[in-house]
Amino acid sequence: MHPLRFDNSFVRSLPADPTTEPRPRQVNAAMYSFVMPTRVSAPHLIAHSQEVAAILGWTDDDVRSQRFAEVFGGNALIDGMQPYAANYGGHQFGNWAGQLGDGRAITLGEVLTDAGTRLELQLKGAGRTPYSRTADGRAVLRSSVREFLCSEAMHHLGVPTTRALSLVATGDKVVRDMFYDGNPQAEPGAIVCRVAPSFIRFGNFELPSAREDHPLLEKLIDFTIARDYPDLVGEGGDKSEQRVRWFGEVCARTARMIAHWMRVGFVHGVMNTDNMSILGLTIDYGPYGWIDNFDRNWTPNTTDAEWRRYRFGQQAQIAYWNLGRLASALAAVFPDHEPLHAGLQRYVDAYVAAETENIAAKLGL
Repeated sequence: MHPLRFDNSFVRSLPADPTTEPRPRQVNAAMYSFVMPTRVSAPHLIAHSQEVAAILGWTDDDVRSQRFAEVFGGNALIDGMQPYAANYGGHQFGNWAGQLGDGRAITLGEVLTDAGTRLELQLKGAGRTPYSRTADGRAVLRSSVREFLCSEAMHHLGVPTTRALSLVATGDKVVRDMFYDGNPQAEPGAIVCRVAPSFIRFGNFELPSAREDHPLLEKLIDFTIARDYPDLVGEGGDKSEQRVRWFGEVCARTARMIAHWMRVGFVHGVMNTDNMSILGLTIDYGPYGWIDNFDRNWTPNTTDAEWRRYRFGQQAQIAYWNLGRLASALAAVFPDHEPLHAGLQRYVDAYVAAETENIAAKLGL
């Protein structure tokens, strides 16, 4: 396999959990926990994205090797990988849920591509982490197929999104209650390798803020700006000015993403703050769907069927609400709160502009 060049800045720059046991627990004063993927019995490749593989410098022969299946099935590592699960919190269905974290996602590392881009490789379904709580950290084949296909489909529909490198079957069974009717059954297990410049989400900032760990919050903010928003650093100004511009840009990117969702009739289904990307990317494909007939009240999420908080027609308002939770988390380290209000207004303006442009384009205007 073509060698990869790793530069694991998240691990290098931010504090780690001193405990390496995978047992569920509260993790304080740390942004992540080192954890190894759990081995599987018989990993084999089901599908891969030729485009994403090519970005990493891999040919079809590289991807179809057993070595590839072992690595992206969680049984082996490539030199330079430093697996970890991120620590974050979030608001779920409008309520503060406290610590959440990567319960079944394990980041392998950050790759610097030949084109000069940075891509984080993350396995979903690779086993238990300190954030798995009572779950097993695994994923079934049917949901993994959905995530793999939708990630690549959304990219080619022009929607900002994470992408998928591979879909690997594990050879093991995972017990799930598919219809939530009290009849769990064993299903084939699988692991998706997700790819994005960053998987940092709103909840990464909410957790240290809720714990009043302001030094850690500031460290994460400045790291995110330096790594994921380098253009803002290049514009000059002190840290306070960069932070103001950064929040405004997060709001604008989120607005454009939501407008794209509305353009194609996509319904995320579970827009909790821990599922909102700081880069304005669509992440965490779970109970998503697309509307058929135009119906603003439709949701694909059966657990949201009663209140329909995350229904199609309310996605723009929910994204604004989520940004408000992010602003509240950042307020502790923003001496002046007016820029946070301005950032939220920028969301409104950017969304209206993007939605108007999309509708005009549909009408050929």
